[in-house]
Amino acid sequence: MALLGLAFMFGGLGFLCWLLFALAIYALPVYVGLSVGALAFKSGAGYGGAFVLAVAAGAAIFALGKSAFAAARLPAFRALIGVVFALPAAVAGYQATAALAQLALQSDAWSVVFGGIGAVSVGVAAWLRLSGARGPPAGPARSVQPPQSAGAARAA
Repeated sequence: MALLGLAFMFGGLGFLCWLLFALAIYALPVYVGLSVGALAFKSGAGYGGAFVLAVAAGAAIFALGKSAFAAARLPAFRALIGVVFALPAAVAGYQATAALAQLALQSDAWSVVFGGIGAVSVGVAAWLRLSGARGPPAGPARSVQPPQSAGAARAA
């Protein structure tokens, strides 16, 4: 029974860490969504209305940024849009990683080092999410030949 409790504890901790870094990647849309939700709640929208407006605002900011990034032809404008989304994510990644490292480490220097690694990782992940980049294809690369018609196969 104790092993089951440990498994649930580590599973829950892993889920919370994943959630923390997933939200850090989307720092700008999450911040905008929380701000709009708080403003809507203060103006009397209630919990449900504030939640719906918060989700809609966050999704709209991310969709707007993603479409602006895709539509931008100038590399400088594309880089500016990427930095606007990746910089808050990198700051959130630094803060989250440094805080978690301080729980486990006694050295402030190592917390800063791990915070820097977290900042770079989350910033790059945010940039890749915005740009829609995918990793390399899985498996060996093969050339795909288009299917031939029956007449072309007999002629060959």
